[in-house]
Amino acid sequence: MRKIDSAISATPTIQVLERMMTLMDVLASQDEAISLKEISAKTGLHPSTAHRILNDLVLGRFVDHPQAGSYRLGMRLLELGNLVKNRLNVRDAALEAMRELHRLTQQPVNLSIRQGDEIIYVERAYSERSGMQVIRAIGGRAPLHLTSVGKLFLAADEPQKVRAYALRTGLSGHTKNSLTQLPALERELAKVRRDGYASDNEELELGVRCMAAGILDDQGKLIAGLSISAPAGRLDDTWWPKLKATAQQISAQLGYRMSSAA
Repeated sequence: MRKIDSAISATPTIQVLERMMTLMDVLASQDEAISLKEISAKTGLHPSTAHRILNDLVLGRFVDHPQAGSYRLGMRLLELGNLVKNRLNVRDAALEAMRELHRLTQQPVNLSIRQGDEIIYVERAYSERSGMQVIRAIGGRAPLHLTSVGKLFLAADEPQKVRAYALRTGLSGHTKNSLTQLPALERELAKVRRDGYASDNEELELGVRCMAAGILDDQGKLIAGLSISAPAGRLDDTWWPKLKATAQQISAQLGYRMSSAA
């Protein structure tokens, strides 16, 4: 007797479903409607087989048939996608991954979002057994230019918006390391864009350093930041790959699909 794996199979067990997914993947890879001939060539399916499955998908509005012989993804997928998107919550998506990152680093992991000219800490993962730690209170706020996550949001802004932020806030500092001059802040933001992550070198609080990576939604928009906070002498640059991978994991749960060029 053949052994049945209790895990979910990596491929559909019903052939027509596998073919349907293959067809939809091909349609998803095209910006415009594509002909049945091209679909058949890309999927390896006989034209009559592809035609039959596509017509059933058209009936369910999963595929559109804008003109004879051509197909594209349908609006039903957008409707279902929006239902899923509305049920997603960045805190829910992030929490387990944050706990795992804390386990790996033994330092607090913070989730923050932007609200106006400040970031707000909305979730954290830490353990009281880990000794001396830098704990950010949920609901706490901090200026964008003094925090690693805040710099991520400023780096995503257009230059004129950064200048407007500097004018509004005056770039007030909290420590001797704070970036209080626009040219210095602009150089720092250029570095953030180049490196793909941000850091806070005792700029908000002396003795505390942070590193942060961005969390993106399904449209590739920065919606939150994930950061590790630690005593200045304890922040380890080797944590960066773990932080980046965790932020990407959370982004993927929110629907973000990283391009092959990234």
